[in-house]
Amino acid sequence: MGKFPGTSIASLKQRKELIPVWVCIGFGAFLSGAYTLRLALKSPDVTWNRNSNPEPWQEYEHKNYKIINPTERKIGTDAPKF
Repeated sequence: MGKFPGTSIASLKQRKELIPVWVCIGFGAFLSGAYTLRLALKSPDVTWNRNSNPEPWQEYEHKNYKIINPTERKIGTDAPKF
């Protein structure tokens, strides 16, 4: 059994219909990696250094935790501060 078609540059030159498939796969992989990086850097559940920011979730007390906030208003909470 040989190699799968479209897995090398030479075979992609012969089968040009597979190029959009590889572009979609690459774009999806890039978006999933970017979202994982965003979650690791911006999420209030993750702290990278406990000494400088021991309770990162307290920073989001008056923020609206969304990727897109069309109203751009700050939202308060009645939750107690721990």
